[in-house]
Amino acid sequence: MTKSSTKALALVCAALLALSVAGCGDKAAAPERPPLVKTQLANADAGVVDGVYAGTVKGRYETNMAFQVGGQILARNVQAGSRVRAGDTLMVIDARDVVQKANQGDAAVGQARAQLELAQKNLSRYTELYNASAVSAAVLDQYQANYDAAFASYQNALAQAAQGYNAVGYTNLTAGADGVVSAVQAEEGQVVAAGQTVLTLVQTGELEIEINVPENRLADVPVGREVTVSFWALGGSTRGVVREVAPMADSAARTYRVRVSVPEPPAGMELGMTASVALAQTADNANADAALLPLAAIYQTGDTPEVWLVRDDDTVQLQAVTVEAFDANRVVVHGLQPTDRVVTAGVHKLREGQSVRTEADD
Repeated sequence: MTKSSTKALALVCAALLALSVAGCGDKAAAPERPPLVKTQLANADAGVVDGVYAGTVKGRYETNMAFQVGGQILARNVQAGSRVRAGDTLMVIDARDVVQKANQGDAAVGQARAQLELAQKNLSRYTELYNASAVSAAVLDQYQANYDAAFASYQNALAQAAQGYNAVGYTNLTAGADGVVSAVQAEEGQVVAAGQTVLTLVQTGELEIEINVPENRLADVPVGREVTVSFWALGGSTRGVVREVAPMADSAARTYRVRVSVPEPPAGMELGMTASVALAQTADNANADAALLPLAAIYQTGDTPEVWLVRDDDTVQLQAVTVEAFDANRVVVHGLQPTDRVVTAGVHKLREGQSVRTEADD
């Protein structure tokens, strides 16, 4: 190839490269998609609430069960989670020592009976002698006192024998009501003392919700207040009533334990389930134009709080609102129409008139 041919080839390549670069520059840039935002209607939470608390389903009555006599456990017929009915035998302890004590009671009764019979005969004999003026009244009084003491000893022996027979029946630990065993604290072969807790029985006849309320919101949960209870596992909600408020706060968490009864428990409500308790506003402080929004929906650069609204043409505009109350996650505001679509996330990245996409558009 000649020198002139090589030079011509280089010029052709340079021209093609220039055309390629020019074509790339003329290509139109891809249009940027509007940002996706999360929205909710201003009336999505028409029933404005004062607070929502997480709770747990528990039994109203939880009994720490124990034997009334001590001994070695021979049988444990239940475990944690076992369902029992009233009268079922839960545990059995060795009854041999208790039976021996009952036998000692029988022996004591026999001895006391013999002493009583002897005292009665002596009293009869000396009564005859006293009537015959053979002994003085002081001697008769002494034998009368001996008889009274023997009679009291006999009554005491009978009571102790009955106590011994009752103790034999205490060697079987039985359920006093239908329920679920929530905890077991003793095993077979273990020696337990009288009154030592061996298991916990939760009665299933009446279930309720337990929540913990901070001390600054304690006035919101007076006894008798109606609340709304929902269950994560069941869906839906039902009515609840505050039944009990602890008189003292927990020493560590500084919260008050509140028990909420459920007059009409939903099907499938079980011990240990997660529940949510919402405190609905009372008729005295409810407001028709109030809206409950996430705290992240508030956009504030000055003294006036605002929210972003999505218009019908999918552009956003700022709307001033008035804040009534707020907590760590939610805020109650006024100044919105029920049909307003409020942006609830990413509000600080928007600008007036900007086009956006909503979840409904996607």
